[in-house]
Amino acid sequence: MQRRQFLRATGAAVTLGAVGSGALTGTNEQSTLVAEVRQMIAAFRASDNRYGGSHSRSSLAAYFNRTVKPQLSVRASTGLFAAAAEMQHLAGWMAYDIGQPELGRYHLREAVRLCRRAEDVPLAAETFAGMSHQAAFQGAADTAVDFALAAEQASASVDLPVLTAEINILAAHGHALKGEKSECLHALREGERAFERGGGETPPWLTYFDDAYLAAKTAHVFRELGMPAEAETYARRSLRMNEGYERGRLFNTALLASSLADQRRVEEACAEGGQAVAMLQQVRSVRATAYLSDLARRLAPFDTASVRELYERMHEVGVATPEA
Repeated sequence: MQRRQFLRATGAAVTLGAVGSGALTGTNEQSTLVAEVRQMIAAFRASDNRYGGSHSRSSLAAYFNRTVKPQLSVRASTGLFAAAAEMQHLAGWMAYDIGQPELGRYHLREAVRLCRRAEDVPLAAETFAGMSHQAAFQGAADTAVDFALAAEQASASVDLPVLTAEINILAAHGHALKGEKSECLHALREGERAFERGGGETPPWLTYFDDAYLAAKTAHVFRELGMPAEAETYARRSLRMNEGYERGRLFNTALLASSLADQRRVEEACAEGGQAVAMLQQVRSVRATAYLSDLARRLAPFDTASVRELYERMHEVGVATPEA
């Protein structure tokens, strides 16, 4: 899809500020519900980060359908629409994590629709950024770049440097997948500058984007550019993580292992890979198994005892390897 056609198709990205919800400011009852919904979001998000989307996605969906959705009438407050949008945004990530990308895209589109009712431009931009992230994971480079562009357009009126940093890093990943090194490195530099500038209060839905997350995304970019030594440097930085992000730690450990495998440092790669496999006892995530399967593929040229042992451990926890 051409860029202009794409942006017309996602026109909400650039017109959110002009859309009013016609909602009331909210009764005490709705204010209480909004507070409850936000508490539930925080609990679901913590569970997702620690254990993966499989643990709580169905519970989140049930809560949204029974408690939140019936209240989203024309008389709902903008605060309730905003909380509902954030919950749908989280549902989209959970669905993506358990290997249901179509369902994930549905939830993210619903999040954008609710953002329009709430006039929540930053979260809409973050939602388009999430679409870019998911497209990159699936190898859809053009779509990843286009959604990053949609996020950039949506956030044009927003002064939130961390969001700007995220959008540029995602654009860099898309360009890397396309083999566009110059565009990739430019976007990467812009993202780093925005992150260093910082400032402003970070919304709850963006607090995950810290130094460790930035380093992980940068490592992905360098790995796709065929620069494994640089990828290793950033992958090691990405492991300086806060507690409560066990799934992310698994991702980043597998990322480090893959960068070592690409440098033919097989024993080190297998050692890191073994640590990541052990983490699957706690984390249930299709993305996690996909990252480990990718590591197995990168180790396939090396028929060593360490690789064979790692493959056996992968088989035991359901991770596909080239032998399988």
